[in-house]
Amino acid sequence: MTFNQLEFTTYCIGAIAERLGLNQSIVYDKLHESGILSDYIVPAYDVLHTYSGKYLTDDLIEYMNEKGVLE
Repeated sequence: MTFNQLEFTTYCIGAIAERLGLNQSIVYDKLHESGILSDYIVPAYDVLHTYSGKYLTDDLIEYMNEKGVLE
C-alpha cells in the first residue's frame, strides 16, 4: 500500500464513521473483516479517489450494505 492509498483509506474510514455515527475502529474492523478494504478500496484507489466525498461515502456504505456488513 502506498502512502496515498493509506491516506485515502484513512479518509474513507473517517467519512463512513462520521456519516454512520460509529467509532472509526469499528468501521475499520468491518471494512477489514469483510474484505472491502483489501479487495475494493485499496485496489480501486486510482478510480475511487476521483469521486466527491459524498459520492464516495454513499458508494462505500451501499457496498457495505450489499455485503451485509451493516446491520
